[in-house]
Amino acid sequence: MRDDPSVVALVVRARGGDRDAWDEIVERYSSLVWSICKAFRLSRADADDVGQTVWLSLVEQLPRLREPAALPGWLATATRRECLRCAQAAERQHRLRQQVDTDVLVDVRVPAPDQELIDAERNAALIAGFRQLEGRCQELLSMLMSQPPVPYTDISAKLAMPVGAIGPTRARCLDKLRRTPTVAALIRSERDTQGRR
Repeated sequence: MRDDPSVVALVVRARGGDRDAWDEIVERYSSLVWSICKAFRLSRADADDVGQTVWLSLVEQLPRLREPAALPGWLATATRRECLRCAQAAERQHRLRQQVDTDVLVDVRVPAPDQELIDAERNAALIAGFRQLEGRCQELLSMLMSQPPVPYTDISAKLAMPVGAIGPTRARCLDKLRRTPTVAALIRSERDTQGRR
């Protein structure tokens, strides 16, 4: 293509304002531009945008094209550069969308002010109920809820309780906690709230 004398004649005519020469350049080389876009796996819309940008650049740069015979190479290079720019912009948009999605997920996990108040009330009721339990239940539940969890063998040694009795004792202590006035009121309140939803 580079040695095609008709390319030089077309460029000279197009520089002179010959509309037919422009049309022939576009007709002759649009498949070159399109094939490069296809090689970059651009969407149809992005490929159309790249093509328009390349043809507009040619209109602007044609008067400065030093070697008219190099037109096919110039078009290929300009198309590749524009495809790269388009692909990089798409990648930036993709990363930005992922960041926005992540930010939205983070925001969703932030409790609403009402939820913070509900959680504070629940914690206060549980603490008040816990304080109403006998010492042995408080010790057992504290060890079971600690982080990291205390092994059953350590609980057994400290409370002088068989390992097999820890689970049933835990269940009895939690039942006592549920029956304390503050925790019982909390449970009723939460049931009433759920019933209204």
